[in-house]
Amino acid sequence: MGNGKADTILAGGRIWCGSHAGFVEALAVRDGCVAAAGRAADVDGLAGPGTRRVELRGRLAIPGFYDAHMHLLPLGLAQGEVDVRPESAPDMAALLAKVRERAARVAPGDWIYGRGYDHFLLPEKHHPLRDALDRAAPDNPVYLKRCCGHMGVANARALALAGIGEATPDPQGGHIERRDGRLTGLLQERAQSAVFAAMPPPSMDELVAAIEGGGRLLLAQGITSAMDAGVGMRAGFAEVEAYERALSEGRLPVRAYLCLYGGPEGVVEAAHARGLVTGKGDERMKIGPVKIFTDGSAGGRTAAMREPYIGDDGGRGILCFADDEMNAMALDCHARGYQLAVHAIGDAAIDQTLAAVRGALEKVPADDRRHRIEHCGYIHPEQIAEMKRLGMVPVPQPVFMHQFGDAYIEVLGEERPAAAYPMASWIGAGLRPAMSSDSPVSDFNPFLNLYAALTRSSAGGRVIGAAERIGVAEALTAMTANGAYASFDEATRGTLEPGMAADVAVLSGDVFEIEPAAILETRADLTILAGEIVHDRLGEAAG
Repeated sequence: MGNGKADTILAGGRIWCGSHAGFVEALAVRDGCVAAAGRAADVDGLAGPGTRRVELRGRLAIPGFYDAHMHLLPLGLAQGEVDVRPESAPDMAALLAKVRERAARVAPGDWIYGRGYDHFLLPEKHHPLRDALDRAAPDNPVYLKRCCGHMGVANARALALAGIGEATPDPQGGHIERRDGRLTGLLQERAQSAVFAAMPPPSMDELVAAIEGGGRLLLAQGITSAMDAGVGMRAGFAEVEAYERALSEGRLPVRAYLCLYGGPEGVVEAAHARGLVTGKGDERMKIGPVKIFTDGSAGGRTAAMREPYIGDDGGRGILCFADDEMNAMALDCHARGYQLAVHAIGDAAIDQTLAAVRGALEKVPADDRRHRIEHCGYIHPEQIAEMKRLGMVPVPQPVFMHQFGDAYIEVLGEERPAAAYPMASWIGAGLRPAMSSDSPVSDFNPFLNLYAALTRSSAGGRVIGAAERIGVAEALTAMTANGAYASFDEATRGTLEPGMAADVAVLSGDVFEIEPAAILETRADLTILAGEIVHDRLGEAAG
């Protein structure tokens, strides 16, 4: 508005502008940014004839959520895949029925791909193995990915197309399970690569539709920014091109930070050849870090640990790369100007990551690179201190403690999970943990993540590590401003102070006032991105 008047004013409820700015009564928006935040009487002075009013009616408004590590494109694709999550397939019979149903709808030879099962939550307590999948879909290649994404099960047709036979050796950083010398179909970590290479990639139209569809799901939860944590993992560099097309066609619903899939199968070479390095882009979409996997998941017993798992014959998980390989990849990406986003869950993987980042910074000194450890689950105080010294950012998922905490206790005992994902310890050490969901591994509902950070309560009702609970303001900061910091965006978003982007979530309940259990019932009634209402749950903005 050329006359200096507000485009929109929000008033009539509490507005939390961030941990430092606190609460205000009203917010004025102009040209996509916060023009003023303060007392209602003062902000009302910016109202003009064309100003739109958003009545909060006693509700709480906060900065839009930033999901700092999730898989936006795979979340969109997952809407068309076989859903074998526990809530959809609570036992093996239901899971196999889902596969049979899909086989009846597709042509013989078509791939059947599903995700989300958790063998710890199935009554049978085992993976859906090759023979069962063969019986469910004898004429189709089938691959079902476990909820963590670090392993899955292939049937005989899928194994054959992937070139995996009884005598195929384990790839480095991966495991092909056999029993009595026979393939079970279970593939862990980098052993999955052959199956993915054999699957036909989604078309460009499907990729763009997935970005658009996944983004709209996020807006409905009050999430306005997200990092897609591994662009290129399914369809290679075409995924980067799909994001570019979605942006150009106006089909990118959220602000996106693209984390490029690294490693031998990754897209870094192609991206670098086009000048796509960290920071390239604009406020709607920009290139972020390079994703490197060092290990797997704790629930799947593939996260690399210093000490053995319980009941795994002394197994300590899987390191995806030898130390010299990891050091070389980290140095190469760092020297090219990329931020690093290293997947490291186990303490042994965190050791390897810290050594690689330390070596890269010693060889190529650089200020404020904010190299990240994604997940960063099973960490010790001396490792936290080293992260602080190296200027690193932890990007954890408190929701893991709720959804998978009971399984963590089963495979690791009580003590290690109690100290895992230590939000309070990170904050106390001066780090800025950026909370995230890792969706579709976990639920992208930010209110479930918030509940988990406040309570450390598992789905089974156990409190796991009460000392690592944090308060509402700390958790919301980790879900907003810290996400922006982790992507170098703290000067433009993450709070609702004047001059910042007008990305706002209007919540159905005041999460500062209600009991934690009631937070699970909270919803995003309105989502505002750059001053525009992009989600309206109740239809209140119509007209």
